[in-house]
Amino acid sequence: MRRLAVSFIAFHWAQANISQEQGGLGTNIDQASLDAAIACNKKYGTLKFLILENEAVHAAVEDDIRRDLAKVGFTVKAETLTKEAINEARQSGNFHFSLTETWGTPYDPYSFASGWIDGLGGEGVFPAMENFVPPSSRQELFDLVREVLQEEKTLLLKQKWTRIHNYYHAQAVMLPLWGKRIPTLLNSRLTGYQAGYQQFDYPVHKLAPVTGPTTVTIAPGAQSGMFQTVGYLDAHTYGPNEFFSSNWVYEGLVSYGQGGQILPSLATAWTVESNNIGGDTYIFMLREGVKFHDGTPWDCAAAKLNFDHILNGELRSRHGWYGVPLYVEDWSCKDDMNFVLRTNLKHGPFLQELTFIRPIRMISPAAFINGNSTDPTTHNSCRVDWGIIDGNDFSEDVVCAGINGIYGTGPFAYDSREKVTITNSEGEQKEVDNEVVFTAFEDYWGGAPAIKRLEVKRYQTSEEVKTALLSGELDVVWGSGVLSDSDIFDIENDVELQGKIKVFHSATIQNVILLLNSGKPPLDDINVRKTIIHAINKAAFVEQELKGLQQVVDNVFPLEAPFRDVDLTPRWDYDLEKAVLLSCVKEEGGIFTVATETKHDGNNPLALALGLGLGFPLLAVIAFAASFYHKSKKFEEELNLRKKEGAVDA
Repeated sequence: MRRLAVSFIAFHWAQANISQEQGGLGTNIDQASLDAAIACNKKYGTLKFLILENEAVHAAVEDDIRRDLAKVGFTVKAETLTKEAINEARQSGNFHFSLTETWGTPYDPYSFASGWIDGLGGEGVFPAMENFVPPSSRQELFDLVREVLQEEKTLLLKQKWTRIHNYYHAQAVMLPLWGKRIPTLLNSRLTGYQAGYQQFDYPVHKLAPVTGPTTVTIAPGAQSGMFQTVGYLDAHTYGPNEFFSSNWVYEGLVSYGQGGQILPSLATAWTVESNNIGGDTYIFMLREGVKFHDGTPWDCAAAKLNFDHILNGELRSRHGWYGVPLYVEDWSCKDDMNFVLRTNLKHGPFLQELTFIRPIRMISPAAFINGNSTDPTTHNSCRVDWGIIDGNDFSEDVVCAGINGIYGTGPFAYDSREKVTITNSEGEQKEVDNEVVFTAFEDYWGGAPAIKRLEVKRYQTSEEVKTALLSGELDVVWGSGVLSDSDIFDIENDVELQGKIKVFHSATIQNVILLLNSGKPPLDDINVRKTIIHAINKAAFVEQELKGLQQVVDNVFPLEAPFRDVDLTPRWDYDLEKAVLLSCVKEEGGIFTVATETKHDGNNPLALALGLGLGFPLLAVIAFAASFYHKSKKFEEELNLRKKEGAVDA
């Protein structure tokens, strides 16, 4: 049956001989078909497109996406929101589609996928997966994710991840756009650049001034795009704390290296053995001679105190978006410099998850309320405005008291900040940081940074950042979303600037995706989602707006992520013909038909293309052929006979 369908298509297109330039469309689409598609998609009304405020790259591409969708009749309105507002809109499902990102290495694929479950990840994936085409379901996908998190054998891991990737891909809820590399622009007076290996990992402490002062100014990429505030700088909680500054101040037991290597940090070595409670026992040999910024020595007692607070009672649920808080059974000190963790379940990415910038980073015991004697239940290090964490799953409530000092073991110590109150795009007043100062930690175990004073600067616009960088007022721009890729391209290729500004790019550490919300009509129809996907010419705007600095991708997860090398079909790529065809296709009782209220012209040469891998049954192809050859009664009878034989799943 498939061979017959392909023969029909080849014959019909040869006979039709429709010009590629007909109607100025530049494809094999006739104007009547396009008009019908536009009429079909206009009836859906306005679709809500969420954009992050102060994100230069997102701002550059959102109008391209809107224009592409307008070509097939969709009316799209972009809503620019703050980080907090966009998270709220995503979690509530109050959007049609949104630009978002995977979490990147070391979070991908494990933690990002586990964050889909119950919406704990906050990226809107949970509501977006509400309406899978039966018999597939969101719950079954989440069960597959839970299962893979307990697998340790490499071969089985690959098989299980392959099934997961194919499962969500078939539902057309995530359109991979481009792989994100982290840009860094340095004043040429600085040397020693090394790329970070996860998002917001900016190893500024490895830079060294060749000329000029040891004070260095930086405009870093932040969660909000352009820098707004470093937050509370408490290592155990989340936003508005910024990853990059927490990473300068606080360290964990291990760190994440190139190619997924787990590297020593506050632990120099470790052993792993199966235990008798169904999990593993990890023994970490702690680094000798390390001090916190306040002079307190690092030892096993400090490690245990931090875990006592981070994983106390109901806080396990608060941090339960990834595995470590859920599966650690207990922790103890074997001696002063050997720390023991026991898990009650096998968890493949356990060490990888210990490299995360938060929440398991180490704070000086002196920073806890009442120091070493702090009760982690009544005076927990969790942020004060978290209040009382209700002990629903555990016996006791946890009272958040915060910390009384910002002391870690990292290469930079917090010094001071200058705050100011501004009015954001939603008319709300909020307090931000104009400038935050960090100083070199001279007793840092890895060697004191050559930069002695690091000043984090806030700018209103990308243009202000660019002006400051070119004038020499600003030494470093590190991170995505601060300057547009067009600006970076221009600076990198400006002959006059090549002796003044050096431009670097990291490897691709995360992917940008367009999230399509199947929980909100009309995107609850998979064919509407496919129409949107095939109408977006991502290669064109990546080349035009991002100047080819980023690479178009076909998989949700980045190249650096393990187990992502899966050939997913059909490819979610730009195909205007498919978008036009899908615009009026509905599924009724398992049979795909052309919508009655907006049928295509009977001379549409494209309907037969449904048999070329779009996943439609042959009935759609035959229905079109019957229309085109309507004068041949004998041919119609043959088609009717074939129709009874059933559909072919392309």
